Amino acid sequence: MRKVDVFDTTLRDGEQSAGVNLHPHEKLEIAQQLERFGVDVIEAGFPASSQGDFQSVKQIAEHIKNSTVVGLARSTKKDIDAVWEAVKRAEKPGIHIFLATSPVHMQYKLQMEPKEVIKTAVDSVRYAAQYFTHIQWSAEDATRSEWSFLTTIIEKVIDEGATVINLPDTVGYTTPEEYGKLFQYIQENVRNIDRVKLSAHCHDDLGMAVSNTLSAIQHGVNQVEGTINGIGERAGNASLEEIAVALKIRPDIYDVETQINLKQTVRTSKLVSKLTGMVIPQNKAVVGTNAFAHESGIHQDGVLKNKQTYEIIEPEMVGLSSNKMILGKHSGSHAFKEKCKELGIYLNDEDGKKLFFAFKELTAKKKEVTEDDIFALMMDSSMQGTSRTYQLEFLQVSYGSRVVPTTTIGIRTPEGEIVQESATGKGSIESVYNTIDRIINQPITLIDYRIQSTTVGNDSLAEVYVQVEIKGVSSSGRGIEHDVLEASAKAYIDAINRLQVKEYFGEQEKGVSSL
Repeated sequence: MRKVDVFDTTLRDGEQSAGVNLHPHEKLEIAQQLERFGVDVIEAGFPASSQGDFQSVKQIAEHIKNSTVVGLARSTKKDIDAVWEAVKRAEKPGIHIFLATSPVHMQYKLQMEPKEVIKTAVDSVRYAAQYFTHIQWSAEDATRSEWSFLTTIIEKVIDEGATVINLPDTVGYTTPEEYGKLFQYIQENVRNIDRVKLSAHCHDDLGMAVSNTLSAIQHGVNQVEGTINGIGERAGNASLEEIAVALKIRPDIYDVETQINLKQTVRTSKLVSKLTGMVIPQNKAVVGTNAFAHESGIHQDGVLKNKQTYEIIEPEMVGLSSNKMILGKHSGSHAFKEKCKELGIYLNDEDGKKLFFAFKELTAKKKEVTEDDIFALMMDSSMQGTSRTYQLEFLQVSYGSRVVPTTTIGIRTPEGEIVQESATGKGSIESVYNTIDRIINQPITLIDYRIQSTTVGNDSLAEVYVQVEIKGVSSSGRGIEHDVLEASAKAYIDAINRLQVKEYFGEQEKGVSSL
């Protein structure tokens, strides 16, 4: 069977999703899980966009051993130099250079003539070839570009050293038949196309990202790009887990294979969902909670008699477990550490001790500790050894049906001082946030607030995700606790702290195309 490489852009294109704001240690955690998942190429970020993104890509490049680590670059020497400095210590370094090729982009965004675009592309690839042996070149908005122009520019960048040619459906405009024909045309009309891999990168604006990608595979593409859970700008990217499972289930149609470890599918999906705060729809294919649920009596009867009646995917194939109790209050640190390894959680000694302490505290409050609980604790930023600008010291809320909600909060400031304030609100959550606003003394706007539980049951942990805006800059935060109000306070403070880190690294809104 023909081998198809998997290119993951969760940490670059996926992080451009509205409201997503990952810490460097969270990006590294995702990258390491992507490596376990078996992706061939990890696009770790856009190093030239900010010092924070540069450092994050550099950290990932130094830790990942089995996957190629690439950084995104515009067609400028400055961007290419930034990528090289960030990934040069990787076992397998690479670069991803892009330039728009559609008439509308060339005229209005680039304000360049076609000849200028060709020269810019050629010069950038030639310059990158001094450093890299893995050079991916993307024709941004390829599906709205003139095919004859694409053949000309592709041929020239291949001659300069490009090793992968990506034809992205940047705005989710194309259809499966049309996209397949584009790749067929390129293969038939580009003289040196046999020297490179062809790659497909699709967006889901019309709901056809996965279908378009599968069509590209049928038309000779040997690399597919996407994100975990299909996250990304606007309607998102092609969902990698859906593509991987489709290829596994239908080899009679696609006749290709990948090196994806499907048993890591659910774990990878959950990790990305928890860290980004982007909830997986219940009816999402492959990883949604309803993907293997059967409520109809007819369906239940059929599945009990033979799973193949209504299940084409075995839950075990994607790593779905029974999620039963894994450890108890009498479990020791050694057993806990071994269980973490089994779950794919790898922490240094200091963070491992913090996680074990949090686990022991949880066993005193919760009868059954599940895998989801362990992951929730692990992904709590307090478990990651991250220095926090502000820390919640205590929280007291007075609430009743005929009482004005009043909150008193103590927060430790960056200088180590504990500041106490009180405030009221129309509801208990508002009173909590009004109190924090007083302490921070900044105009903070709450844009989004979401809450979910880690598992079922009265003793489940509450996970709160918020998005806030301070001085026109947005930030997201996450809080995990038994008490909803405490989790809400932690999430709000976490969002503020993330913004402080963002400002420290001089990060701005990237403004990068999603390709």
